[in-house]
Amino acid sequence: MSHSPTDLAVDARGLVKRFGNFTALNGLDLQIPRGAFYAYLGPNGAGKSTSLTILTGVYGPDAGTIQLLGMDAVKQPMEVKRRIGMVPEELSLFERLTGRQYLTFCGRMYGLSGDEAAARAAELLELTELTYKAGALVAEYSKGMRRRLAIAAALIHAPELVFLDEPFEGIDVLAAGVIRELLRELSRRGVTLLLTTHVLEIAERLATHAGIIRGGRMLDQGTVPELIQRYDVSSLEAVFEKLISVPAARNAALSFYGELPASAVSLRRESA
Repeated sequence: MSHSPTDLAVDARGLVKRFGNFTALNGLDLQIPRGAFYAYLGPNGAGKSTSLTILTGVYGPDAGTIQLLGMDAVKQPMEVKRRIGMVPEELSLFERLTGRQYLTFCGRMYGLSGDEAAARAAELLELTELTYKAGALVAEYSKGMRRRLAIAAALIHAPELVFLDEPFEGIDVLAAGVIRELLRELSRRGVTLLLTTHVLEIAERLATHAGIIRGGRMLDQGTVPELIQRYDVSSLEAVFEKLISVPAARNAALSFYGELPASAVSLRRESA
């Protein structure tokens, strides 16, 4: 399905990024409609994180164009950054501040008044279930708490477009549940979300759209139902496997353990 530029929150065309002799992005096209929940999928090293650093202005592209929310991201970087949020995979938080102080500081950096920043910080702490830790130093936070705090910080200025790089990586079930519900709420509010994840079950449960990349190129993208229909499969995971190819280890057999018991053979057939 084609979209006019005004319908797109993200419209990136022909993106190229090289690091020395390595080409991380090789003519990448990425289109995300406004209000979409877009799952950005690919194997390790496919270029997902590099894409996000280019889209959010950490690096400039070597070639290609980027329109975010109808603005040229290269020519209008400050205007774009006022309207987007970013949660990187590797978090870098101010550990000697409390959670409340950190969020208030982030709000002030986006131009909010002191009172407004404090009020939004309190609301976000409650929404991310961190109110009980609001007065504790960030240094004392667990990995899941830090991830929730980083998401809260990315939202304090009410961005229209939010990028999340592996937000479910290495966190516990409680934190994952809180983040899922928060992302659902943002989606209901019409915020455009781009999520990278290796957990295809989460992508299937949350996303309205998806794109699958490998080797710095987009293999295919569209709504989740479109992709499932296009490849005549029953799930987004199956689409991913068709495009990326199933790992050889999926049907691995260890010869030195001898023959499989009959029950295990039956189980393997059922899961295939």
